[in-house]
Amino acid sequence: MWHRVPRAEDGRVTEIITGLHMSPLEILGLPAAVALVVARWLPPAARPLVTIAAGAVLVLSAIVLSVAGIRWQMLPVLTGAAFAVPFALSPLLRRRTGRPTWRARWWLALPGSVACVGLIAMGPVAAWAFPVPVFPTPSGDFAVGTRVVQWTDSHRPETATADPHDRRTVVAQLWYPARQSPAGAQRAQYLGRTEQEARTVSDALARYAGLPGLLVDGVPRARTHSVFNAPVADKGGRFPVVLFSPGLGGVRTQNTAWAEELASHGYVVVALDHPYDSAAVVLADGRTINTKIASTGDDDEDDRRSTEATRIRAADLSFGLTQLGRLDRGEIAGPLTGRLDTGRVAVTGHSLGGGAALQAARQDRRVDAVIDLDGYPRDPDLGSFDQPALALTQAITPETDSRYIPRLTEVLNLSTATSYRLTIPGAAHLTFMDAPLYLPPVPSMVGSLGRTESPRVVAAATLAFLDTTLRHTPGDLADVLSAYGDLRVHRPGNGR
Repeated sequence: MWHRVPRAEDGRVTEIITGLHMSPLEILGLPAAVALVVARWLPPAARPLVTIAAGAVLVLSAIVLSVAGIRWQMLPVLTGAAFAVPFALSPLLRRRTGRPTWRARWWLALPGSVACVGLIAMGPVAAWAFPVPVFPTPSGDFAVGTRVVQWTDSHRPETATADPHDRRTVVAQLWYPARQSPAGAQRAQYLGRTEQEARTVSDALARYAGLPGLLVDGVPRARTHSVFNAPVADKGGRFPVVLFSPGLGGVRTQNTAWAEELASHGYVVVALDHPYDSAAVVLADGRTINTKIASTGDDDEDDRRSTEATRIRAADLSFGLTQLGRLDRGEIAGPLTGRLDTGRVAVTGHSLGGGAALQAARQDRRVDAVIDLDGYPRDPDLGSFDQPALALTQAITPETDSRYIPRLTEVLNLSTATSYRLTIPGAAHLTFMDAPLYLPPVPSMVGSLGRTESPRVVAAATLAFLDTTLRHTPGDLADVLSAYGDLRVHRPGNGR
């Protein structure tokens, strides 16, 4: 299978082979580099041919990759080959000049050869650990379109700035059922409308996570399965709406694989960027707003700030729902006019966004269902709410977080509808977003489900809940959800 990765530098496309995480040119350079290292161990008659052929292939690959945009994962390969070049060429040069050929004794040369091969091997290992993300193909009947919009709430001041005239602005990305695009239609950039925006957001996410941006430089190169501004699907009638709020410091695109899967099954997913909270938000005028949220080291102060951020996000979700209603009625121009079923709405979120979704559901009766993806509820004014809720969590124990499960249980028991808490075995906090697609498969970081299984399980459990609560699909929801993990059902009146 091939995955096309765009390179904006020269407009070319480099093909990444799924599973190997490297392009044919990169793969071609690997045996050439190894051949340069082992050339000195070959019989004298074979050394010249192997050295010249391997050197030519490696130089050609390096030149083409440099023009197309070389990845840092290839630097160990080139470094290992560069160390080997003098030792591979020295016998050839001495033979041409007639000078005596000197070769290091094998026990002196062996450690250097092993070191060079070790450097070369780091290339494919690094490409596997930090790959260009390959998004799973959506399994639904619809192709997926996407578009980005920007909305300003004229009734709500922006509290993050000192300007009294500043009003709250959010950027939203919509994934929706679309007509099948022509063969060869360019897929949407991941993380942004352009590669430049994608790089800005990727760098900001890396800074927020404390990672060197170089490690994840493959992320903004990725393409998704959506097509920007694709025509809306002819069939399907009016589509249920799923609003999404990302994690603290997260961005609207952080759950793209999940959003595309839902859209392919006939939902419109609307994910929000929350300015001054999301790692970076690029506005329509080109300005970039970076997060202002940082840990203070004071747990009480950090909790207060998180509670305030959750309150603002809940208001953003309600505002987003209002704008979608205007879009459906034609008060805002857009291709989805008349196609949004704002009478069937779920609010969802990851981490802090999950807490915001629960709070928005309590405050906004237009919401019909709520999904919390491993988020701690921070609503200071707990009260009953009418919507069914689904909380997907990693395995949490009193030793890892003594407050989380009791607080989440308390909130789920306040629902007057049947609600569910599903603990997914092998999940970690980042399992519930796109992170397993591009971070090293370290269980403590992204869980142990794997790059393919992580998005599948989260999307499948979500779809089962949405189909039951918004589409009233018949069947035993508890039985379906139990297939994905440890389920706790919270029925009204019994707290179980």
